[in-house]
Amino acid sequence: MIWEALGAVLIGLVIALAATHWLADRFPSRTLTLATGPVAALLGALLTRSILGPGYPVLVLLAALAMGAAMLSLLLRPRPPRLRGRVRPAPPLKGHRTA
Repeated sequence: MIWEALGAVLIGLVIALAATHWLADRFPSRTLTLATGPVAALLGALLTRSILGPGYPVLVLLAALAMGAAMLSLLLRPRPPRLRGRVRPAPPLKGHRTA
């Protein structure tokens, strides 16, 4: 069980590092992100281990991956307006007056 827990923490840390690397501007805090990833993955692994019991290390680590990614996705902010595609106003219709 100790190896599953360490593996889950490592998976969560890798997910959090990847998230802060690729989406750094969309997370509120790097520290919060790096703390949430391993804790969420460990929680997912322990929950799965308690449900399935011993003998399913691959499923436990997959659940850790899923739980870590799900919890990190809750921290994501929308893209800043400066990065979105600019929307141009539609041209006025011919023959219509605008107020």
